[in-house]
Amino acid sequence: MTNRDLEEYKALRATIRQRGTARTWVFGFGLAAWATMVLATTLVSPPLITLIPLLVLAGFFEAVFGLHVAVERIGRYLDVFFEDRWEETAMAFGAPLAGTRTDPLFTVFFGLATMGNFVPVMLSEPVRVELAVVGGGHLLFIARLVAARRAAGRQREADLARFREIKDDNQRKTP
Repeated sequence: MTNRDLEEYKALRATIRQRGTARTWVFGFGLAAWATMVLATTLVSPPLITLIPLLVLAGFFEAVFGLHVAVERIGRYLDVFFEDRWEETAMAFGAPLAGTRTDPLFTVFFGLATMGNFVPVMLSEPVRVELAVVGGGHLLFIARLVAARRAAGRQREADLARFREIKDDNQRKTP
């Protein structure tokens, strides 16, 4: 491994560590910010106001999702281009016991927060159009959570395949 390769490897490992930590902090801060907004908007009764904390919740989810996708992609890059034993072993290891699988996107918590965000709507006795608009916004976000979780589940194999393809192309071009 050249000095340049070693520096790249160290920088990418540091990036994984930093973004992994940031993902957890973004989630925690996002949930706190959302809860504060829900409490503040509950004092204002119109159901449409609940779309503001929902938008904040969605924004924090997208930040968590972006951090997760980037960390996974860097891990697959290290696996393919550096033949990183840690990445290879971690993928092969999987979840050793039932119930030990984690949710790096916190989708269950974001889903529960979305349902909690809808409670003030129901308490305000909305008219049909308010229920449709606000409920539709909440359902769209839940659909986004489901789609993101599915995409994250497929990302590892897709990234591995793409990086292997890139590596093979590079090796064919280099004499």
